[in-house]
Amino acid sequence: MHRVVAVIVPPVLSFDVSIPLMVFGSVPHYDVRTCTARPGAVPTVNGPDVVVKDGLDAVADADTVLAVGSGGERAPEEVLDALRGAAAGGARIASLCTGAFVLAQAGLLDGRRATTHWGLAGDLAARFPSIDVRPDVLFVEDGGIFTSAGAAAAIDLCLHLVRLDHGAAVANTAARLTVVSPVRLGGQAQFIETPLPAERGTSLAPTRAWALEHLDRPLTLADLAGHAGISVRTLTRRFHAETGLSPLQWLLHRRVDRARQLLETTELPMDRVAEKSGLGSADSLRKHLVSRVGLTPTAYRAGFTQRTLS
Repeated sequence: MHRVVAVIVPPVLSFDVSIPLMVFGSVPHYDVRTCTARPGAVPTVNGPDVVVKDGLDAVADADTVLAVGSGGERAPEEVLDALRGAAAGGARIASLCTGAFVLAQAGLLDGRRATTHWGLAGDLAARFPSIDVRPDVLFVEDGGIFTSAGAAAAIDLCLHLVRLDHGAAVANTAARLTVVSPVRLGGQAQFIETPLPAERGTSLAPTRAWALEHLDRPLTLADLAGHAGISVRTLTRRFHAETGLSPLQWLLHRRVDRARQLLETTELPMDRVAEKSGLGSADSLRKHLVSRVGLTPTAYRAGFTQRTLS
């Protein structure tokens, strides 16, 4: 049983407290707990109090420790000591939103890449100049320590951790139960550093959904424009406005995602995986997968199918 402990550090949003409980709690074989320096009713920002029954001793036997909250304010020294101890003991360390300030105060982000809510990224960089702050990413990992941007990006990070532990099939199930996308557009599910922009519009959503159903076909710009009933020029402009990508770049990302899902959940030979995902050939599959996640198809399949739940 993998124990996940969220260390709640006021001031905190009730939404942030609920995220690890919601995501990890939807997956068997996770034991999810919350703790805080002073157990009891913990006030939240613009919301009801949350009751946290466990103290910081819960961190001692955690496999994954999440710093949640602080709003950028100084965390209690006992919290910082608990996080340092967990890191020294080999626990996986992560932060949600402003929890990055807590990890920074504990010295766990020195010399590392990290992120936080975009509105506070400048403050994090100014207060902790040894940290390479990345304000334009959903989440980032450096040296086994994970940090997420604000709000829904915390869900992205938690799903990423589930994917690392148990593979895409389990993470996708957790995402469906949470009613979110398993991997937001452009986000890499293994080595995340600079995810591409999330979708910002819906006018071409039916065409994107149609394309996802036909990834095994050699779709062209004309095919996509024809389905949308607009010109290729208008398609390209709207696609970029809504996804941050050109139509063909978007197709390539979705095809690689489909290939990864097939590698994790089927025993199809590589040429069939390439064919069904629209990548054409086993050589093309290998090229794009290595470029995207740094692993060959064979290595990727071996690594992730071993982590699926029984």
